[in-house]
Amino acid sequence: SLFRENGTVRKLYDLLPGSTRNRTAAKDDDEFPNTQKNKNLWGLLAILRMFLVKGSVGTKANQDAFQRYGILQQVLNLAFENSTEVATKAEALYTCADTIRGNAKLQEGFAQLQVAAVTRNEPTVHGETARSDGPQTVYIIDGLLDLVLGVASNQMFDARAAACECIKAYFYNHTQIRVHFLRRAIEGHTTGEDETANVISTLIKGPLPDETPDAYRRWFASVLVMHLIHDDREAKDLLMAVAEGDAESGEEVVTCIQAIAGNLTAGIRNGEDERVLVGYLMLLCSWLYEDADAVNDLLGEGSTVQSLAQAASRPSMDQPLIPGLCAVLLGILYDFSTKDSPISRRTLQPILISRLGRERYLDAIIHLRQHPHVRDFEVLPQNSSSAPIGALPNVFFDPLFVDFLKDNFSRLMRAVDRDPGFESLPQSLQSVDRDLLDDLRTQLESRTQALQRAEAELLTKEKQLNQEQADHRRYQETAAAVQNKIKSVNEALQRDHESEIQKIHAANRAATEYMQDQHERSLGSVRAQLEATKAFMQEGSQANSVTIAKLSENNASIKAAYDELDGAHKSLIEEASRLESEIEGLEKANEELKTTVADLRKEVLAREEASTSLNSKISNLESDLRKGTERIVELEAAKEEQKKANELVAKKEEELRMTEEARSAAQTELDDMLMVLADLEEKRARDKRRLKELGEETSDVEEDGEEVEDGDEADEAGDEEEEA
Repeated sequence: SLFRENGTVRKLYDLLPGSTRNRTAAKDDDEFPNTQKNKNLWGLLAILRMFLVKGSVGTKANQDAFQRYGILQQVLNLAFENSTEVATKAEALYTCADTIRGNAKLQEGFAQLQVAAVTRNEPTVHGETARSDGPQTVYIIDGLLDLVLGVASNQMFDARAAACECIKAYFYNHTQIRVHFLRRAIEGHTTGEDETANVISTLIKGPLPDETPDAYRRWFASVLVMHLIHDDREAKDLLMAVAEGDAESGEEVVTCIQAIAGNLTAGIRNGEDERVLVGYLMLLCSWLYEDADAVNDLLGEGSTVQSLAQAASRPSMDQPLIPGLCAVLLGILYDFSTKDSPISRRTLQPILISRLGRERYLDAIIHLRQHPHVRDFEVLPQNSSSAPIGALPNVFFDPLFVDFLKDNFSRLMRAVDRDPGFESLPQSLQSVDRDLLDDLRTQLESRTQALQRAEAELLTKEKQLNQEQADHRRYQETAAAVQNKIKSVNEALQRDHESEIQKIHAANRAATEYMQDQHERSLGSVRAQLEATKAFMQEGSQANSVTIAKLSENNASIKAAYDELDGAHKSLIEEASRLESEIEGLEKANEELKTTVADLRKEVLAREEASTSLNSKISNLESDLRKGTERIVELEAAKEEQKKANELVAKKEEELRMTEEARSAAQTELDDMLMVLADLEEKRARDKRRLKELGEETSDVEEDGEEVEDGDEADEAGDEEEEA
């Protein structure tokens, strides 16, 4: 912190080649190789890296300071300088990787930097290559990819490995950059632009016809893609969507995973370099682990399983790592396959047992774990110094995969023993998320309360429906009784009205007949008197006076008869008028009765409409009842699902407890073994010291003739050491 705060970082920049201070002094020195200068430069870069230790408190502040004073750009220029030695190139690129790793701001601006273009010619002894006629500067990511994938030289391995590390640092722990990088790679592969420096094309296309033999080109591509998709669901989905072939044109569609697996099996058959095959296997194992969709994708090509089983069952001295890695991949395929996989678990297990066998499966994985490249990975050099000059470096694995293999070794050992009827869950689910568990319990409680509320509501609806149905029945009964009463009253009124009319008509007819009879009788009497009068007048005029008198009397009686007849006629007219008035009253009463009947009919119709409305309401209530019943069924199903989820959570909690107990027991056993190992080491050291002391005593007593006896003691000490 004191170094940084005192502004001394600027002096580090001045020490780097290409700075303003060193530019003039370096003109003469650059013409001739200077070994000490290269050593000093390498040491300066190592000192810079001391300020950039991963996880240190002041690392981010140092990264920002190095960027602010231009050290990052200057170190990149040094790395891509044509005359820089390979070791210095590698150290410079590692320094750049440490400078941007985990610093989101520097990572986002890193891709905008430009460096000198990389040539793909064979370098000289000092790492120099001839410039090409292409562009003189390129963006840093393109330059790094050209260096990693385009330079096929064993001498440049350290620089290529450092460039690969720089690319990994570029998208380290930055999801947006990772997805952007992968999208650009997929787009470049789809359009066919510069397939030489494209990681996706390198893996899917395999070795090109005119390609210079390069064991590490596809290895580096596999490592980069493995880091791109590690623990990133979105990146895996993007890469799984890449496919070759057009289904609409009748071509066979080959997915990215199937293409990589096909290149792997072809490489095994053709005896390709072990490093290429290890790269493919590292990528597939880390990709397929805990990813059922990816497992199903690979199992869609059934011949791959047969080829892997055959490779795992044949130990090879030339390729000792391949059988173990193939066994690991087969274990992952079986462990994370499902009943619905293209090759189901029940079909896959007999294939593994018959073609490989449990013992050979376990032996292959154990031998892989005990191989020095895995067991001693942390202490072995992962650079060109691991092999003689001119030979391929003994670099086979990436640290990420070694950690993955060691962390999951015990699970891979047990994979073949799992019952095919039980599908494996991702290891991340073995540790229960309490927040998720609480959410599930809250959801279960809320759904239970909702179910109870629905049941209570349904019960209320049923009671309401029963009450409405009872009211409807009572209303129908009342309406029917009223209707029957109205009908009977109407019929009685009609009967009385008709009887009264008949009586009135009968009385009218009787009175009319009586008056007619009386009138006829009076007329007959008058006619008789007139006849008598005429006869009397015809008898003579003598009795004229008498006759006139009699006529007068007769006229008076006739007049009286006529008066009586008029009175009777008037009485008859009055009686008829009275009867007509009575008939009119009866007709009015009949009209009123008809009006009453119409009103009653309207009331009946209104009640029928009310009954129809009530029936509709009852239908709606019945529909609500059916919906409530269906809702209860759904809630019962949800309750059952929640019950299963609770059982699954309880089962996982029990498995977690058992796993923790087994882990504690294993840790205890490991501690005991470490203590025994420490005791053995201490005893071995004591025995060595004792042997050394015995050797010194032997040299001191040689003159006294005790040579043979001391030699025997030394032999005994050696035997004790050998036994220890």
